[in-house]
Amino acid sequence: MIIVTGATGQLGSQIVARLLDQVPADRIGVSVRDPGRAGDLAARGVRVRRGDFTDPGLLTDAFEGATQVLIVSTSQAGEEAVAQHVAAIDAAHDAGARRVLYTSHQGAAEHSLFAPMPDHAATERYLAKAGTPFTALRNGFYAGTIPHLLGRALQTGELVAPADGPISWTAHRDLAEAAAIILADQGRFDGPTPPLTAPDALDLADIAGILTELTGRTIRRVVADDAAWTAAMIGNGVPAEQANMLLGMFRAARRGEFATTGPDLENLLQRPATSVRSILAELIG
Repeated sequence: MIIVTGATGQLGSQIVARLLDQVPADRIGVSVRDPGRAGDLAARGVRVRRGDFTDPGLLTDAFEGATQVLIVSTSQAGEEAVAQHVAAIDAAHDAGARRVLYTSHQGAAEHSLFAPMPDHAATERYLAKAGTPFTALRNGFYAGTIPHLLGRALQTGELVAPADGPISWTAHRDLAEAAAIILADQGRFDGPTPPLTAPDALDLADIAGILTELTGRTIRRVVADDAAWTAAMIGNGVPAEQANMLLGMFRAARRGEFATTGPDLENLLQRPATSVRSILAELIG
């Protein structure tokens, strides 16, 4: 049985939907914190069990009979995130899973300036020594982040943010489909995958240019001072920890941490990856 964690989240739900196109429902199980939100999956014949990375007992039940477990990374950061991932990896190993898969990042690195990246690197290191064959999905940077970076650009005509760099913006839908393909074809990748990204890396100036073309009005990229931008975020109600983490993303992008791209995602999908242009066109409506 293939077990997918976080199956009611943005990525996990799409992975399960695509996996249902690949394998029978009775070969799929999901581990979710609130089974009530997975009623549609249960109705289709998917096994739904309650699971929580902070409760090993629940994971033991949720992972029962697993041949593969896909661990969707937590939204937490720091030691708490790594501890939760380790608990899930241990539970998958104890359940007898023949392979553990993990949604990592193409920028995973111990010394990254963006806080989630060392967490991914630490999780990959633990996977490598856990004793179960594993696949770390080196996903491109989620394109769903872009709307959160635009601020009021569509209203004011100015995209204001700290200095950045090119980023491998990649659609959730493409990464979900790729994960489903890899789960259905056991052992395609052993260890970290090549970068699973769209073919282009774009910075915010590129995105402002695309928005200008799509809307027919000038959207100007304005580079904000790091400290002033962070203070403004906090002043607008963003918790200081989150604002500083976001600043770390810009600093890491400047250093080129997210600029790597590759053909492997499109090769898996056997089609072009979803473009940033089409994602922005959907956003504008």
